[in-house]
Amino acid sequence: MGHGCTELPQSSTKEPIIQEPEGPEPEATRRAAGVTESVRANRGWWDRNADEYQVEHGTFLGDDRFVWGPEGLDEVEAELLGPPEELKGRAVLEIGAGAAQCSRWLAAQGARPVALDLSHRQLQHALRIGGSFPLVCADAGALPFADGSFDLACSAYGALPFVADPRGVLREVRRVLRPGGRFVFSVTHPIRWAFPDEPGPEGLSVASSYFDRTPYVEQDEEGRAVYVEHHRTLGDRVRDVVAAGLTLVDLVEPEWPAWNSSEWGGWSPLRGRLIPGTAIFVCVRD
Repeated sequence: MGHGCTELPQSSTKEPIIQEPEGPEPEATRRAAGVTESVRANRGWWDRNADEYQVEHGTFLGDDRFVWGPEGLDEVEAELLGPPEELKGRAVLEIGAGAAQCSRWLAAQGARPVALDLSHRQLQHALRIGGSFPLVCADAGALPFADGSFDLACSAYGALPFVADPRGVLREVRRVLRPGGRFVFSVTHPIRWAFPDEPGPEGLSVASSYFDRTPYVEQDEEGRAVYVEHHRTLGDRVRDVVAAGLTLVDLVEPEWPAWNSSEWGGWSPLRGRLIPGTAIFVCVRD
């Protein structure tokens, strides 16, 4: 399902948060969760929580910034997709676009972005803010595009932390990239899985095995998953990239900058100065 967003007015007005009917708090656990269950759970979670997410993080993300993660590393400085002046005219796929802030920045550089997300509600926020590029509601594991449709692809904490089959997603990205095309994606740094997801001192002590790949699942009283995240070690991520037929050309671990005093879930200045919070993989299709 696609939405063309031509000539939409710009707006920074925040929509009111839609309050969901209150029910029992989901149970947090570690258990197996396959492709179908993960997709269903995460589509529902992001549709329910998109309003609150955009209100809470919208100021940090901006309407048209390209930020790779909670540290605040900006593509303006990082140039992981290449120099901004070389983006003009390039077809770029943003995967897990949310409200399409990154795509909006890319369009301002003269690129031709397409913003894709699993969550219809997240894309409604993209429509609210505005833009002149297509929005597509689809699963990253089955990209609705022809082979070789894009020069570049990017994903800032989109899709890959939440999918049970990351190699399948990476193979799809390779398929839609043209030869020589670049894919850059950021995820929670795998080392964080060994620590509690807490921004304070309690988040500085190892609490579980880094090598435990069991997914983190929040489930309702009937045992149905309502949110799923999948853990891969750093080596797993590298092997996933290679197995998908991509070449890893850089691995960026942003340091926490002195200017950033924000807390975002388990990300904070305290933890950020001691352990990495984000891993950014820069890949090329040969």
